[in-house]
Amino acid sequence: MTGLSAIELEDVVKEYLSHGEVVQAVKGVTLDIAEGEFFSLLGPSGCGKTTTMRMVAGFEAPTKGLVKLHGQDVTNVPPNKRDINMVFQSYALFPHMSVWDNVAFGLKQRRTPDEEIGRRVGEMLEIVDLTGREKRRPRELSGGQQQRVALARALVNRPRALLLDEPLGALDLKLRQAMQIELKRIQREVGITFVYVTHDQNEALTMSDRIAVMNDGLVEQLAGPREIYERPATAFVAGFIGTSNLLAGAATGGELKIGGGRVLVPGQSGDVTVTVRPEKITIGTDEPDPGCSAVRGTVSEVAYLGTYNSYAVSLADGAEITVFQQNALDATATAERGDSVWLSWQARHSYVIGS
Repeated sequence: MTGLSAIELEDVVKEYLSHGEVVQAVKGVTLDIAEGEFFSLLGPSGCGKTTTMRMVAGFEAPTKGLVKLHGQDVTNVPPNKRDINMVFQSYALFPHMSVWDNVAFGLKQRRTPDEEIGRRVGEMLEIVDLTGREKRRPRELSGGQQQRVALARALVNRPRALLLDEPLGALDLKLRQAMQIELKRIQREVGITFVYVTHDQNEALTMSDRIAVMNDGLVEQLAGPREIYERPATAFVAGFIGTSNLLAGAATGGELKIGGGRVLVPGQSGDVTVTVRPEKITIGTDEPDPGCSAVRGTVSEVAYLGTYNSYAVSLADGAEITVFQQNALDATATAERGDSVWLSWQARHSYVIGS
C-alpha cells in the first residue's frame, strides 16, 4: 500500500426528494482511500454506505461535494469512463456462457488480442482457484465458485479499483467465512484497491485495512479494525461492532459507582460512558482483587455457544452485563442461572467513549 490516494470524497452530500421532502442519504462524507488498500464501508441498512459507493462508481451523482479517482475530479464523469469495476451480490453472470467466456467477456468487448485474452484469463482463473473449470456453466458451480467467476471477470480488465457491494450476502455462513479469507488473499495478490460495502461487522474486521463505520449518512469512526473494536469513538460504534457493555454514570476520583461495585476510570470525573467488551470480563464467586473494576450481580441467562459460554448478568441497579467465557478445557459453566456472582476486569479494559 502506498501513500497515493486511489479514491477521495470531499464533503459529499446526496439528497433525494421523498414525498415532497428533501432527504439526505449521505451528509457530508469525506474519505481518503489509499492505493492498494482494502477499505470497508460498514453500517446498518439505510446508513448511506451503498449510496456512497454508487457515487464512487458514478451510478449516482452527488448533490454536493467532489469525487476524485487517483487525483482526478470525476464527479461528473460517467461510470464507463471511470477506471473501476463493481461486483454485486447477484454476481450477474451470463448463464449461457462458460466460465472462460464470462471472464473473457470484457476483454473481447475491448477487442483485446486473442493471445493476450488467453494469457490474462488463464492467470486470473489461477488466482481465483478455478483452473480446470473453464468449460463449466454458472449453473454447474457452487455459490462460492460463481462469486469467484464474478471477481475474475471484474479483475481481468485490470481496474485501478474494485467496488464490492455485499458480494458474500447470498452465501451460507461457513462458505462466507471461507470466502472472507479468500477475498483478502486475492486482493493482496492483485494489489489493487478494494472498497467493500457490508453490514456484517465480522467481514469488515476480518478483511479490512481500515473501516468507515457509517450511521444515518455520516461516518462515525474511520480507523483500523483493532482501533475501532478496542477504542470505539461513539456509543453507536461500540454497540454495532461486536457485543459491548455500556455503563454510564458520574465518576468521582477515577471511579464510577455502579451495580454495588466500582468501575475504575483513572483520571476521569463527571458524567462518563464506559464500554467494556464481554471477553475482557471474568465471572466468579470470589471477591475480586481491589485493583480491578468489580461489580456484583445475578446470572439471568446462560447460553452454551460451542467455543464459549455467554452469561447475562443483572446488576442491582437494573443494568445488564454480558460476559463471554471461552471453553478452553471443557464445556462446564462457571455459573448457573440464579447464581450471585462477581464480575471483574482490568482498568485498562474500560474505555471511556469520547476520551
